[in-house]
This record gives sequence, structure tokens and C-alpha cells, in this order.
Amino acid sequence: MTGDRALLLLVPGILTEKEHGSNPINLTIVNSIADAPNETYSTDIVYRGILLGAMRRLHQTNADFKFTYTENFNYGPFLESVNGVAGNNAEHTYWELLVQTGKNGSVIRPDVGIGCYIPEPNDHIILNFTKW
Repeated sequence: MTGDRALLLLVPGILTEKEHGSNPINLTIVNSIADAPNETYSTDIVYRGILLGAMRRLHQTNADFKFTYTENFNYGPFLESVNGVAGNNAEHTYWELLVQTGKNGSVIRPDVGIGCYIPEPNDHIILNFTKW
């Protein structure tokens, strides 16, 4: 290439609910280690939006849903805690991302995390606190 350049311009308002609508998703918090009841939340996600965006939206609209994450330089966002429960290296605990696809579909473990996973309409996101 000699002198050919391209510019990607990201403009707020492009690919938003107004243009493409939003999709409902459910998010369930499961603690496989403690005897705690599951907590299920509902939110919307913009067309082709990432799970992290939906989680941020849920946090803004529901004070009962809280989460923290760290940004890994090579791998992106890493979920640390949900509703005050944090993973712990010494105890070999972490938050596992699972997805029940569609309505009553099979449960999968995506090969990407919260910063890259793009939920489909009616996906049921499961954040499962477990051991490795």
C-alpha cells in the first residue's frame, strides 16, 4: 500500500436502539459453592452489543446488581466479582460465563468473555460462581 489510508469513525448514536431496536436478555447469578438462591435480572441489549454493555446498563437501572472487573492488557475484561462475591485464587474460585441459547436451548460456555460475547435475542446469561 502506498499512501492508502482508511479512517474508522465511531459516531455516538450509530447502531442504537432507535435504528435497530433492542433485544431482551435474562441474566442469572448462580453460586454453585454457597447455598444461596439464584438471582435473575432482565435487561435489554442494543443490536450487536456486547455483554459488558448490557451488564453496565443493568447496573445503572438496578441498584441490586453490582459487578467488578479488571482490564487485562492482552485478554480484555476479566470478571472479578458479582453482587459482592469475588473469585479467589487461593480458594480456586471464579465467575464462569455460561449461556443458555434462545428459549430453553442448550447451555454453552462461550470461548470469549464479557467484553466480547454478543448475546442473541432471548439468550439467558448465567454467571456461575464455581471452582476450578
